[in-house]
Amino acid sequence: MSKFSFEEMGAVTVSFAADTGVKGGQVVKVTEDGTVGPCADGDAFCGVALEPRNGAAAVQVKGFTKVSRTGQLNLGWVELAADGQGGVKAAEAPSVTVESGAVTLPSPAGVRALVVSTAEDGTAVLCL
Repeated sequence: MSKFSFEEMGAVTVSFAADTGVKGGQVVKVTEDGTVGPCADGDAFCGVALEPRNGAAAVQVKGFTKVSRTGQLNLGWVELAADGQGGVKAAEAPSVTVESGAVTLPSPAGVRALVVSTAEDGTAVLCL
């Protein structure tokens, strides 16, 4: 039986022009001008940047990936958001608003991903 790593299993990447602040291994978002850039705390993210080169970055948008995390994450399907430091955290629950008797249900606060494992070193393996 051959050995393989979770990074090699079914990953899908897309190439984008990248802002200068993008670093490999951090979660990124698509900016207004169509490039990818670093996420602020609480942002929804589109994927994980691979090593940027010459103003472009491949972004993993599907498959298994290892990222840094802030705080505890439950295993299983979880809503995640950027932690503002290149990693992820549990997304804050959106609030329901009631105005003039009408209830407005919010859209999800983050990105739904499968948390496969967490480690004591502050990382998590996700399936995007």
